[in-house]
Amino acid sequence: MIPIGTDMSAHGLASLEGLPALTQPAATRDPEAARAAAREFESVFLGQMLEHMFAGVRTDGLFGGGHGETVYRSLLLTEYGRSIARSGGIGVADHVMAEILRLQEGTQS
Repeated sequence: MIPIGTDMSAHGLASLEGLPALTQPAATRDPEAARAAAREFESVFLGQMLEHMFAGVRTDGLFGGGHGETVYRSLLLTEYGRSIARSGGIGVADHVMAEILRLQEGTQS
């Protein structure tokens, strides 16, 4: 880890000048939008988790396999993730929502 204030060129890194400054997240005026973002995060997480779970499942046979199934399996698992998240999920959205609120409370101080 490079300490703040260190000359970046000494570490072979370009200057950070010209990049936008990091800002604190703004408080939301729509808590339902924050909840939807947390739920969407959980659905993406679940979709990725399901992709890994189904990676070893073989579907060779009369009506399975091929490139088309690979594409449609990905879409199906994405929808499974959304469905699980809408049905209450596994609690990831609750933790993400709590973190969003915690970060926003810090900006209002």
